[in-house]
Amino acid sequence: MTTIADTIVEIIQDAGVERVYGLPGDSLNGFTDAIRRTKGDVAWAHVRHEEAAAFAAAAEAALTGELTVCAGSCGPGNLHLINGLYDANRSRVPVLAIAAHIPASEIGTGYFQETHPQELFRECSVYTELVSVPEQLPRVLEIAMRAAIEKRGVAVVVIPGEIFLHASAGRPKSAPIVRAATLSRPADAELEKAAAILNGAKKVTILGGAGVQGSHDEVVALAERLKAPIVHALRGKEFLEYDNPYDVGMTGLLGFASGYRAMEDCDALLMLGTDFPYPQFFPSKATVIQLDIRGEQIGKRTPIDLGLVGDVGDTARALLPLLDEKAHTSHHLDSSVAHYAKSRKGLDELADNDRNRTPIHPQYVARLVSELATDDAVFIPDVGSPVVWAARYLRMNGRRRLIGSFSHGTMANALPHAIGAQSAFPDRQVVALSGDGGLAMLFGELLTVRQSKLPVKIVVFNNSSLNFVEVEMKAAGFVNYGTELDNPDFAAVAASLGIFGRRVEKPDDLEGALRDAFAHDGPALVDVVTARQELSIPPTVSVEQAKGFGLYAIRTIMSGRGDELIDLADTNVFRRLFS
Repeated sequence: MTTIADTIVEIIQDAGVERVYGLPGDSLNGFTDAIRRTKGDVAWAHVRHEEAAAFAAAAEAALTGELTVCAGSCGPGNLHLINGLYDANRSRVPVLAIAAHIPASEIGTGYFQETHPQELFRECSVYTELVSVPEQLPRVLEIAMRAAIEKRGVAVVVIPGEIFLHASAGRPKSAPIVRAATLSRPADAELEKAAAILNGAKKVTILGGAGVQGSHDEVVALAERLKAPIVHALRGKEFLEYDNPYDVGMTGLLGFASGYRAMEDCDALLMLGTDFPYPQFFPSKATVIQLDIRGEQIGKRTPIDLGLVGDVGDTARALLPLLDEKAHTSHHLDSSVAHYAKSRKGLDELADNDRNRTPIHPQYVARLVSELATDDAVFIPDVGSPVVWAARYLRMNGRRRLIGSFSHGTMANALPHAIGAQSAFPDRQVVALSGDGGLAMLFGELLTVRQSKLPVKIVVFNNSSLNFVEVEMKAAGFVNYGTELDNPDFAAVAASLGIFGRRVEKPDDLEGALRDAFAHDGPALVDVVTARQELSIPPTVSVEQAKGFGLYAIRTIMSGRGDELIDLADTNVFRRLFS
């Protein structure tokens, strides 16, 4: 007998799905058994926590652009998916979640493990539906899959466990469930309005985000025609930074002074495929044009003068012939590029060995990782300070990828994201830049890496603190509290699990440890003891932040913890003076 579960597996296989991430459970038994009987055509990718399953699926979808699948059993099982599904939906990657449910006849009775998944997942999905009778399948499943693919988000299908075991009537063959090729750009009249604004402006700056993926050359061509510096948001870094003479760095809380200045100094800002969320970093006096494939995003972050709906590449190709060639020399462009070179030099000077002094500066760790990693490495930083150092020191080249929880901003994403990335690309180098707090939060996934023999390389920024939280506290005037972490020797823990482990406490030992880990044929972890008091200063500091930092210093001294200020000065001020 062909079951409903068999038909589900057939449909996702036809859509190109190669694995389902999850943790088995009784309400999922019909589904997991159907996967077992496919004899490997669709694999079951076992994890130790369902949250990791959703993150892994999100990472695979981010790298491949294709639909991925995760699954959770009824009640607590599928509830654990929610954080990873929020991340996937906000990152706009296509993920299908199969949420098994309690027996349909018991729904509404307060049955063991009862939740209402179709309500729980509503906010973190583009489509959510409960299957009440077998006849809804496979149609509901196919609708969900198309919604995930076309809307670039999460679709959740909630299925009571017994329905998986019902006999299936099969399905009539239909068009493959893959994303349809489209051409998307604004109407000619809208393009002419944009061209008029850009041709009339003296100083144009381009701000690019994740929506420029696949359109590097088109964006650079616009910059060449307009003599415009290109600023990138964090999610635009991997797509715009390389082979780009107009790049002036990043803006935002993690960015460079040069990126902030190039935007503040312009009289016309061209926003391309970005949902950059910080209003305080937008120019105070500029005409703003925003282009996004999703019309509902227009004007969401800052007031705009012209909104355009369309794909960046399609639109840029149509807009370019309408633009006048700007003067070959542009003070705005030249000064922006020069300011970036100065900012870049200042940052690079901080990423050094510092005469083998301890603790190790995290900038040095990130720089060495970038230098030693392969040309097509996938980098995945944990939210917090690892994102800061990744944004500033990892060098992109068009083949490398940089993914993370950059929109949802959750801790503990690096390791489970790496599981998905490495599962999809077993022969590609995947480097998780883990915070000590983030690694500990989903520590069990080290067992997943070992059990599945995934050669993930994990570099731990071990500063014995929730470091970015401490920086936020300092800026707000609070004495650090509740942020200290009493960590084990992470390398020894990894070794006890059968994973290559190396602990590094001195800068002179770091390069060798990284080389050994990267060359190891299997999973490897390098535990790097880094400076707790390293400051990641934003490109512009508000009066409130300056006041807050002063208040933090006074309160820290008054609470008898003046030694923290001495460490802070030694780590940041003295080093900059005498390096």
